[in-house]
Amino acid sequence: MSKLTPPALAFDPATRHLRLDPHEPAFFQNPYDAYAFLHGVSNAFFWEEFGFWCFGGFDDVNRLLRDRRFGRQNPAGIPDSRGIGQDRSHLSAFDGVEANSMLELEPPVHTRLRTLVNRAFVSRQVERLRPRVEVLANELIDRFEPGKTVDLLPDFAAPLPITIIAEMLGVPVEMGPQLLDWSHQMVAMYMHGRTRAIEETANRAAREFADFLRGHVIERRRNPGDDLLSLLISAQEDGERLSEDEMVSSAILLLNAGHEATVHQTGNAVRSILMQGGDVSRFFGSPEATAATVEECLRFDAPLHMFARYAYQEVEVAPGIVVQPGQTIGLLLGMANHDPRAFADPLAFRPGRSDQKNVSFGAGIHFCIGAPLARLELQVSLKALFERHPKLHLAERPSFRDTYHFHGLETLAVGF
Repeated sequence: MSKLTPPALAFDPATRHLRLDPHEPAFFQNPYDAYAFLHGVSNAFFWEEFGFWCFGGFDDVNRLLRDRRFGRQNPAGIPDSRGIGQDRSHLSAFDGVEANSMLELEPPVHTRLRTLVNRAFVSRQVERLRPRVEVLANELIDRFEPGKTVDLLPDFAAPLPITIIAEMLGVPVEMGPQLLDWSHQMVAMYMHGRTRAIEETANRAAREFADFLRGHVIERRRNPGDDLLSLLISAQEDGERLSEDEMVSSAILLLNAGHEATVHQTGNAVRSILMQGGDVSRFFGSPEATAATVEECLRFDAPLHMFARYAYQEVEVAPGIVVQPGQTIGLLLGMANHDPRAFADPLAFRPGRSDQKNVSFGAGIHFCIGAPLARLELQVSLKALFERHPKLHLAERPSFRDTYHFHGLETLAVGF
């Protein structure tokens, strides 16, 4: 199976134990070879490097995302803290943000938070943003220097979603680079093999991010505007409003989620489309073709490959696999999107395939609240890019970052 051979990958069929270092370049550059092998031997396996059972079959992942015997809320905090024993005092600011994040909570608190945030989010009517996204995409393309190689990640993929979500929330767009830094430092907490230094950096970022947003919340209370932060302040359900802590955590979640995955997906999508020849008429010849292309990009090379959940009771997840309360399971979204039992020829890029579906945005109560916005941004920005530059091509071979959970490119150098 390609470059991943023993000892890089070792699977024991008797115990269903897998040894595969997620930092192995042959793996994080192309996890799909390993997924294809695992689909052939077992969609469920104990991944020794992570220390928990993982599931990569489409039906299993889709089912477990919706199974209420599992959830995101972990009373012990994020496991494997680099503190002394169970000491997490160096993560007080980070934990404070996470404690009020609807992504990390379960009903009934999750239901209340999501209802309030979703009401404010939907009230912005995502489709109304299409003209603004189109203008911004073209403004960014206008800045490309003729005859020069462009790295699309910092020059196109990153500024578009962070600008849109900053404008929606009503925070200064010029803070975009700082917001990106805080976000990157916080999401590093979810990477395999993080260090104490990474934790301390994430905690500092969480504290600075929260302080920044508290200032804007205070200002919006005094002077409400036509923005998402003002709507979050005024939103209520059965007389209940978001607390300041809940508002800050919700805004951080929307800022982080509103760009992190979209940046990776934009880069992955451009790479995928160029690997297929980049034919504008084929991929973007109609609104239907554009939507189908984006859906296949989401399936073909997703930006998030692992989503962890915690068991709330003893569960036999699959025949012979029993997990205990508090134990973690890993749901492999990228592997599920390439399950040959769910997709015909899963390694082929086929927009408009009859079996089109994916779990890239999750499923169940934690389905990505920003999925409609992400789809719109991808449809508009990719169409604009390839229509404006039909001769777009890779200037150098792109490589993926050593960040298995968040599957994205280091750089994406292109010519025109």
